[in-house]
Amino acid sequence: MDSFAFILHPLDPKADVARKYPNLARLLPVRAIHFLSLYWPPLVLSHVRSIRSAATGREVEGCLLACPLTARRMLEVPPRVAYRKIIQTGRLAERLGARILGLGAYTSVVGDGGLTVARALEIPVTTGDSYTAALSVQALLEAAGQVGMMPERATVAVVGATGAIGGACARLLASRAGRLLLVGRRADALEAMRAELSAGANGPVEITTDIAAIRSADLVLSATSAGRPIIFPEHLKPGAVVCDVARPRDVSMRVHREREDVLVVDGGLAQTPGGVGLGFDYGLPPGLTFGCMAETITLALEGRFEDYTVGKELDIGRVREIQEMAARHGFRLAPLHCLDRPIPPERIRAVAAYRQQM
Repeated sequence: MDSFAFILHPLDPKADVARKYPNLARLLPVRAIHFLSLYWPPLVLSHVRSIRSAATGREVEGCLLACPLTARRMLEVPPRVAYRKIIQTGRLAERLGARILGLGAYTSVVGDGGLTVARALEIPVTTGDSYTAALSVQALLEAAGQVGMMPERATVAVVGATGAIGGACARLLASRAGRLLLVGRRADALEAMRAELSAGANGPVEITTDIAAIRSADLVLSATSAGRPIIFPEHLKPGAVVCDVARPRDVSMRVHREREDVLVVDGGLAQTPGGVGLGFDYGLPPGLTFGCMAETITLALEGRFEDYTVGKELDIGRVREIQEMAARHGFRLAPLHCLDRPIPPERIRAVAAYRQQM
């Protein structure tokens, strides 16, 4: 039976450490968890048994591994230090017999997007960003449809548009958006993307380095690696739909508390084939997983043991290919969730009704 490994790491220090070490999480202050994460060794979180392809009947098994570095520490330390910890975790995967390794959360963001890690290991590596991008665009368009919005008549903003996932999402959305607004930190990179996308875009493509500009957007997809909230209530248009792909999240909790007229959905979530669980509570309801993990499992089911998604520039051909492969093996877009919980139908109806009154 072919096997995979997937690396997780703490995003919410207290909550995530408590999933494995509840007593330790109660005793240690957050500052201590951040400090100790640099010295804690990699560990096995769970063994995943018998995930079966809906198309071929092929089965794979795997393991979920923890790279102990917290998200904050991952951003604070020099890339070589983060690489060392990720590679150490990857070597644990090799010893366990994995044939492909997936990089979750910031382990795929730090440095060069997995290239250095892939060169250091004997097994192939994928960041899973391709399927994450595909699922996130699907989630945004599904949410738009459920509130009665047509993307072709809407302004669509992509925040983090020059990043790996944001860039791929912008490329996928360019042919659908009535107006595409690209938001990022570097004007030169944004200008290059505008030049690339304008020829095949459905409508005008505009760029900005000012997050406040998303106030004009009907649909917002945010996929930055800021590591903190960057979208606040004052940034959003009444009746807007926002897909938050980032972990830690880009959308402030204030938006959820203060803007009942706005629908926020989680990006990058997939249903597993047959609703199978993965043996560890990493914060999602049973039967759901992250797109990056689903990509890793899909490649194992497909027998594609190769460096699939690495680096900061995603191949749109591969984004579409992994979406097709994942669907064939039984992965599907998860029902719309917000903050890792299903969105009640009445919440969606309320935003749809609000839009009808505009």
